[in-house]
Amino acid sequence: MCGIAGIVSQSSAVNQELFDALTMLQHRGQDAAGIITNDSNRLYLRKENGLVRDVFNKDEHMRTLLGQMGVAHVRYPTAGCSTSAEAQPFYTNTPFGISLSHNGNLTNSDDLKQELFAEDRRHLNTDSDSEVLLNVFAHELMMRNTLRLTAEDVFAAVSGVHRRCRGAYAVVAMITGYGLVGFRDPFGIRPVVYGKRETAVGVDYLIASESVALDALGYELLGDIAPGEAIYITQEGVISRRQCAMNPVYSPCIFEHVYLARPDSVMDDVYVYKARLRMGIKLAEKILRTWPDHDIDVVIPIPDTSRVAGAELAARLGVNYREGFIKNRYIGRTFIMPGQAQRRKSVRQKLNPIDLEFRGKNVLLVDDSIVRGTTSREIIQMARDAGAEKVYFASAAPPVRYPNVYGIDMPAASELVAHGRSHEELERLLGADRLIYQDLNDLIEAVRVGNPHLKDFDTSVFDGRYPTQDVDADYLNQLELFRSDAAKDARRRIGQPVIEIHNTA
Repeated sequence: MCGIAGIVSQSSAVNQELFDALTMLQHRGQDAAGIITNDSNRLYLRKENGLVRDVFNKDEHMRTLLGQMGVAHVRYPTAGCSTSAEAQPFYTNTPFGISLSHNGNLTNSDDLKQELFAEDRRHLNTDSDSEVLLNVFAHELMMRNTLRLTAEDVFAAVSGVHRRCRGAYAVVAMITGYGLVGFRDPFGIRPVVYGKRETAVGVDYLIASESVALDALGYELLGDIAPGEAIYITQEGVISRRQCAMNPVYSPCIFEHVYLARPDSVMDDVYVYKARLRMGIKLAEKILRTWPDHDIDVVIPIPDTSRVAGAELAARLGVNYREGFIKNRYIGRTFIMPGQAQRRKSVRQKLNPIDLEFRGKNVLLVDDSIVRGTTSREIIQMARDAGAEKVYFASAAPPVRYPNVYGIDMPAASELVAHGRSHEELERLLGADRLIYQDLNDLIEAVRVGNPHLKDFDTSVFDGRYPTQDVDADYLNQLELFRSDAAKDARRRIGQPVIEIHNTA
């Protein structure tokens, strides 16, 4: 999971606005950040590990990011490593000079690496599949064999990407001296939207992972980039759109609505906030249907992503809703932290219980999902330590039983607490007096109500049904070997210094 942004402006420099966009997308990646801008056919880059506010210093960095066109990225590493060399945007000089930011994960990255070397004669310097994607796009564009780039050339190159690349990818790329390209995989797994802002000297355009970035910068949301679609915006502000895939199928990742996205975002014409409200309603209906004589005294959410569902759940059950855990906002999202030990430690740093709301009560804790189970066990124990009589636990999502291969770091089935375990085993393992999971059909319905045209979703983490249909046991085994917590820890100990284009700022 990463956050991407790209701006073509007719009115002003884009450095500050790209910074602001990344700040609005910080929840999508807290590992690294980067911005590259284009001014008079020259590129200006700043990228490094760390939060947006730490990577970019106003005096040292921002003033040197010149130009009215640029792309930006916040990273949460999945495939590849976590060195600053793999911070994005990535760059290749041929053809024209292309800078690219990518959210997602390619499932045929290894095959493409071989093709790029043996057939395309391109060198790759990192393990990042984003570098693979960049070079595939660059090669397809180079095959157009033109010195004057047109929209037709861009769309033909994106069509080539769709033919060769499998997996999830939402992309914004800058072609030096020409314009900005945004495109999305033929399944629309990862989100990307675009919008415009009218100015006295022309129209500015912004492409971003979530609509909140547009809201903050005063852009009008025009819509989502459709699965397989590409958008090309020239430096002069001329926009073109084209469907570039043969058989696009709308299958957006439903986990975006469960956890990843901000509640004030609109994705695929669905308000995330309303979807989470409906998740709470569905969960309440299940409790009333399966446990009509419940003895729940109070509903307490595990902030922030379960607040919306938790409040509606409490209202439907007719019980008190209380903020029993106070969140330390200076601790990042524990879900995306590397290693079980760090995740476990960070839970107690991040959440502090108010004893008064737990003491002597039967408490229903509500979380957005249960993935590895680390944080859930800790939180249940914290509730007991705070004096709760009984601790029930509800998940707004079904059990996560299968790895996500499309850009969310759940690579190893063995690391998923629900994998291969019964409901009763999970209750005992987590330490809950009762465990309630959302039904998958209810989750799908909660999201689909917002946009009835969505016929399918990527629900692979719940049911093992991968939209790209190229994920088998061998692939998952290889993924676990490379992306598990243990594998990542080993790479961190060894270190991987690689050569990258240097920061100008």
